[in-house]
Amino acid sequence: MFAFCSNVNANIRNVPSQYSTIQSAINSSSAHDTVLVQTGTYFENINFRGRNIVLTSRFYQNNEFSFIQNTVINGSTPVYPDTGSCVIISGGEDSTCVLQGFTITGGTGTKWQDEHGAGLYREGGGILVAYSNPVIQNNIITGNSAIPGGVTSTGGGGLRIGDCYCRVFNNIISNNTARYGAGIVLNYTGGEYRNNVVCRNYGSQDYGAGSGFWINNNYSRPKIIENNTIVSNSAIAGTPGVLGFSGAQGSLRNNIVWGNTSITVTQISGSSLSVTYSDVQNGYAGAGNINLNPSFDSTNYYLSISSPCIDKGDSSTAYNDPPEQGNPTAAKWPSRGSIRNDMGAYGGPGSRVIANTTVSAGSNSELIIQDNGFILYQNYPNPFNPSTKINFELNFSGFVTLKVFDVTGIEVAVLVNEKINPGNHSVVFNAVELPGGVYFYKLETGNFSESRKMLLIK
Repeated sequence: MFAFCSNVNANIRNVPSQYSTIQSAINSSSAHDTVLVQTGTYFENINFRGRNIVLTSRFYQNNEFSFIQNTVINGSTPVYPDTGSCVIISGGEDSTCVLQGFTITGGTGTKWQDEHGAGLYREGGGILVAYSNPVIQNNIITGNSAIPGGVTSTGGGGLRIGDCYCRVFNNIISNNTARYGAGIVLNYTGGEYRNNVVCRNYGSQDYGAGSGFWINNNYSRPKIIENNTIVSNSAIAGTPGVLGFSGAQGSLRNNIVWGNTSITVTQISGSSLSVTYSDVQNGYAGAGNINLNPSFDSTNYYLSISSPCIDKGDSSTAYNDPPEQGNPTAAKWPSRGSIRNDMGAYGGPGSRVIANTTVSAGSNSELIIQDNGFILYQNYPNPFNPSTKINFELNFSGFVTLKVFDVTGIEVAVLVNEKINPGNHSVVFNAVELPGGVYFYKLETGNFSESRKMLLIK
């Protein structure tokens, strides 16, 4: 699973003991080197710059999940505001290029001209991949936004992958925002996408939304989307789960697609998508598909012991769960039941624990949430001094309040307190008279509210 090269000429480059930043270690690397990053938060927007290297936290040493949670690439303070992706891999890197073991957060996406002539876009809030074939595994990709403004649209709040063959395994992709493809955008690309939890990503209504996976057009190599849990994503309009846009092809097998919300009840759309042995809310035509509440456990979307998704994936031995040591007919945790494939992120040959109680599934009833008709984006820049911009989007006309509070809950500013028309809106918060520290901004309209955190540095 952990791709390290045995090349005798390879070096381990340590951050921060040898190199003060991740980028400086990358810049000094040669093919097949390993950049090993100690715990801490690194306010960087890194670019692999064509290096076929392994970039990893200490998670690889003993599978200790705290290293994923506590080794953070925070892309919220880019040197160039239009290059706000946390990680860019676009220099022709191959499959020996590996990104693993990090929390990737705070990214705002990169503004660029679409390679296929569609216009100017901001994409890849967390990670942007183009013309490269890396492995991205065992990361928590959360709290990124492809922020709107001055572009045709924004996509790939978590990941934007284009014109390549990428392998994305065992990641948690959650709480990212964009106008389409809030979780993952696959644009003119192939690849393998297995054993990921894609949840609670928030999209708008552009290009059919596709807040879990947004898949556009076709590529000479296949798109294999297997054993993922795609749940509780939302869109203002369009398909909130998986969208095959413009005749995109893809093979979806052994997935759970449930509790994604929009004004439509459709979880998956796309006339050229093949969906089999999957649990799809409201049903979907295909061999082995079911339409039953997946019955998650209390944390991380594990299957409960009564889940109908246990042993209901493709029965071919190629898709078997790993066997328990000493009991070859029983599945190894976090799979359940026999070794026949379990649907979702914790089934199949790639099944493994991704993180410890990082994603809370809550009760099953929480998986079916009402569309609130708005998106509150992460402020930008963040951290900031003394001013920052807060963007939000409405799908309706209504009375809106947008307020700022300090960590004690005291209201320090009212930014909006009026009836607002549908569309995109932007407000500047100037904190020149406030002390540095953590603040929260909260948007309320009707019976709905949402809050986000920001950091003022003085």
